[in-house]
Amino acid sequence: MMRGVTGRLMLLDTASLYFRAYFGVPDSVKAPDGTPVNAVRGLLEFIDRLVKDHRPDGLVACMDADWRPQWRVDLIPSYKAHRVAEVRESGPDEEEVPDTLSPQVPIIEAVLDALGIARVGVAGYEADDVIGTFTGRAKGPVDIVTGDRDLYQLVDDARGVRVLYPLKGVGTLQLTDEAWLRGKYGVDGSGYADLALLRGDPSDGLPGVPGIGEKTAAKLLAEFGDLAGIVAAVDDPRAKLTPSQRNRLNEARPYLAVAPKVVEVADDVPLPDVDTALPRAPRDGATLEALARRWGLGGSLQRLLTTLGAPRA
Repeated sequence: MMRGVTGRLMLLDTASLYFRAYFGVPDSVKAPDGTPVNAVRGLLEFIDRLVKDHRPDGLVACMDADWRPQWRVDLIPSYKAHRVAEVRESGPDEEEVPDTLSPQVPIIEAVLDALGIARVGVAGYEADDVIGTFTGRAKGPVDIVTGDRDLYQLVDDARGVRVLYPLKGVGTLQLTDEAWLRGKYGVDGSGYADLALLRGDPSDGLPGVPGIGEKTAAKLLAEFGDLAGIVAAVDDPRAKLTPSQRNRLNEARPYLAVAPKVVEVADDVPLPDVDTALPRAPRDGATLEALARRWGLGGSLQRLLTTLGAPRA
């Protein structure tokens, strides 16, 4: 359930942004005790710039409570398998992340909570799914800030849903709407998931259909409308498919039967009851001040507080 927003809602793919901050801000940015805080400060700078430039009425930091949900792995075992770090045989799956980034994530969470910026992660779901559910329930326009092209599937001009894709920091963003998608991929938002699962995505461990690349996938979708239409065409001898396309698609039926569930973001995540309104003052000023001193958040936090209209911590 969402409270507090009737205007534009901004949804942050938080991990995508703090990864970019981590690699974009020198690791010489450290707390007084020498702990790197480049991802923390970089993310605060990102949020400050996003709020200044786009003036959202609501803001949610969406989190990966489960970056590789078992229900997706059950359908496609290769899903993100290459990202799993080598751990003890009895240990859980863990995504490989830089050693100096992982310790910064709890700091990021604590700072967002003290600021009063809604932070939502739901067990068994990725941030993409949280974003998809918030987007589906939003009453007004939505800006999705992410470096993950998978979320292009949510673009919907009629509802005012667009993706802001960082090209350089967050000062230069690619504004992704349906016109941009059609120009780049030949599909609109609703067709992007079908395109993605047909062509595959090595970064997510999705095999795709052998021999069906991006251009061929776009042509098939233009010809047959959607994945269901393409699958139906395999059984129609009159359909305009080459023999090799027909064979490859036929052999890929088991994959095509489960891939939509894996590739499409969920829209039914059980979201907690949160106030998504952009905070004007910190929720917990004393804790925020302590965090600022402990981790040396300095100007990064002060600039964001000023932008939010809040007193300095």
